[in-house]
Amino acid sequence: MKRNIKYYIAAFLLSSVLLSCNSDWLERSPKTIITEEQVWNDPKQIVGLLANYYNRLAIFTGLEGNWRDKTMFDDAMWSGYSGEEWRNQMSSYGNNLGELWDYYLIRDINLAIENIDEYSTSLTDAQKQGFQAELRFLRAYQYFEMVKRMGGVPLITEQLIYDFSGDPSGLQHPRATEAEVYDFIASEVDAIKDQLGNGGSVTRANKYIALALKSRAMLYAGSLAKYNNLMAVPITTPGGEVGIPASRAQGYYQASLDASLEIINSGIYSLYKNNTQLGENFYEIFDKKTNNTEVIWVKDYKQSADKRHWFSYDNIARGLREDNLASSCITPVLNLVESYPYLDGSKGTLKNRNAGNTDYIYYSTLDGIYANKDWRLYGTVLYSGATFKGLPAGIQAGVKVWDGSGYKTIEGENIGTTYTDGKTLVGNSGPHRSMQEVSNSGFYLRKFIQSGVGTSTRGIRSDNWWIYFRLGEIYLNAAEAAMELGQSNAVNYVNTLRERAGYPANSLSSLNLETIMNERRIELAFEDHRYFDLKRWRKAHILWDGDRNNPQAMLYALYPYRVVGGSHDGQYVFDKMIAPRFLTPRYFQLSNYYTFIPQYVRDNNPKIVPNPFQ
Repeated sequence: MKRNIKYYIAAFLLSSVLLSCNSDWLERSPKTIITEEQVWNDPKQIVGLLANYYNRLAIFTGLEGNWRDKTMFDDAMWSGYSGEEWRNQMSSYGNNLGELWDYYLIRDINLAIENIDEYSTSLTDAQKQGFQAELRFLRAYQYFEMVKRMGGVPLITEQLIYDFSGDPSGLQHPRATEAEVYDFIASEVDAIKDQLGNGGSVTRANKYIALALKSRAMLYAGSLAKYNNLMAVPITTPGGEVGIPASRAQGYYQASLDASLEIINSGIYSLYKNNTQLGENFYEIFDKKTNNTEVIWVKDYKQSADKRHWFSYDNIARGLREDNLASSCITPVLNLVESYPYLDGSKGTLKNRNAGNTDYIYYSTLDGIYANKDWRLYGTVLYSGATFKGLPAGIQAGVKVWDGSGYKTIEGENIGTTYTDGKTLVGNSGPHRSMQEVSNSGFYLRKFIQSGVGTSTRGIRSDNWWIYFRLGEIYLNAAEAAMELGQSNAVNYVNTLRERAGYPANSLSSLNLETIMNERRIELAFEDHRYFDLKRWRKAHILWDGDRNNPQAMLYALYPYRVVGGSHDGQYVFDKMIAPRFLTPRYFQLSNYYTFIPQYVRDNNPKIVPNPFQ
């Protein structure tokens, strides 16, 4: 017992000594909590927060999340499982399409900018300036994503702190005008572009990424200032939350052109030209990360970091899927395919019938109908006769059997079937009129479907990147801005892109808006531009007018058939039709030009005026 008492006394004395040596023992910082001082003085932790903010930036239709919305316009339809058949049956667009009111991210960015000033004592001034410039870029980009959908939004550039007085009015800010938001984006880029580091990076903001934002945003602002005011009744609000004065158009176009030329003339970026096969070359822009000098800013994915996406899994051609339980969801339509001109400069309408419409035009191969097309088509769309991953796409709808006086069309109930002659009846990728997860349009995506082995499997998935900005867009931005400014050299920027697609030098001698519209459609297909381009030009309600007799409002398919019997035995013919699963014409109303302000926002802040038609 005495022995135990000795131990207790010794333990007590030792504790007393330790406590006396550490008078603040009970005030030690917990090891599981990171303090503000620790975060804002550690560049690695700041970069970690930046990664979180980059990952939260809005993308309308990318490779994750809402990628299915690529089927809601006029370049593609839904051929996936029947549970989303409503995409082919929309009677109108919802007034919340594209809704974005993300002040959670804006608040976090504002807080980070202020905390660097308050807590960063060990960072150099250059480090502070660089981090804050990067945060300001992210904020400017997010404001652009909001203004292009919602119109003017409140410009909040510092954290708002509630004083618990019971009066929240100090936190309630009105909407800035649409022009003020675009002006803010431009002024932020001008202020930070030379403070940004990250030279050569394609994933973190640098000077040229900021300039690319200005190039695009100012082009949008210029278009809105011009084309909204050319409408019979411009879409505006009394306070300018929607509607930019026409007098601002030229200034915005000039700002866009200046930013575009600074990127083009920098010599840092060049159009991707690593493959002599021009169609494959265009595809590789989105598939190859090595020696890709065209990309300016991307959202990257990496197998090694287990940051991957399912886009290839869900959208690879049906006959090429690996261990997929899904496929073929987004399928391009004939509308898009015929937008790609022929290399002789003629319109892209595919030639499936003779001049008098008395007979088919016969082709010896399944891809013969696409001969001499703009090579960007090959890089974007899988069509009949094409190959991918070294395998044939397997696109054939059936056979046309000659009975001596006409053709009898035979289509199988299933895909991957043979006819009585032992040859293909329906290809293993269809198309099929009613099967889910088989193309209903006769086409599949190539763009963004990763080429590597197993990249559409559940175990591997895909890590190809999503491109925010690339030089191809910057050339088109420069062309459009220069054209709107009346500059004769505007056409040169478009011709540069067309040469890469197989056209001869100076294939266009002049430029107009219709040509710009089509060049943007085919160069930037599925890159999140078509919907916003038609909105800023005020063309969406004209093209997608809800009229079934308007071919621009309907989505079309092309079905290839093998001829059996007669003098054309073994050749191929093609039928054009309204895509069988597509039932309702696209109908874009004037109210869809600006997404409605969410009701909860207006309930919480009476200073928020609604959008037109709301």
